[in-house]
Amino acid sequence: MAAPVSKNEEAAWITAQTSRFGSVAVDPARIITMVSPFLGFPDSRRFFLRPHSEKSPFLWLQSLDRPELAFVTIQPAIILPDYRPEIPSAVLRELELEPDTQPDLLVILTIPAGRPKEMTANLLGPVALNVERRLAKQVLLDPSRYDPCWPVFGAEQE
Repeated sequence: MAAPVSKNEEAAWITAQTSRFGSVAVDPARIITMVSPFLGFPDSRRFFLRPHSEKSPFLWLQSLDRPELAFVTIQPAIILPDYRPEIPSAVLRELELEPDTQPDLLVILTIPAGRPKEMTANLLGPVALNVERRLAKQVLLDPSRYDPCWPVFGAEQE
């Protein structure tokens, strides 16, 4: 089910209806297309990034195709500076990147309701982005090396 989208004539932006943010104006030049959908969301391929707030490092990856679908993400360098996974060459081709070019990365966060100190980051399945072409793909990495529930605030916070 696609989210209602209407043209905003003055700015050539589109207006998307979202369950979390209400009506949102989106610059078509900022729409990200997933080259393959997220697991479990086959009908959602168009997204846009929305900052959580002006000073927050968090970004919402909001679906244009499903108003209720949005992922909280962060650039992994903010929480784990040494996180530099090798992205397979097949993914680079899908994202239309040159073999020696690394994509930008986002990791999806899980924030338990009322317990933000228990936040985890999915290091196993980062979202790789070709920012210039606005293409993205969630990449499955080696589960023996990367944790899907990496504690952002570390074990000492448990």
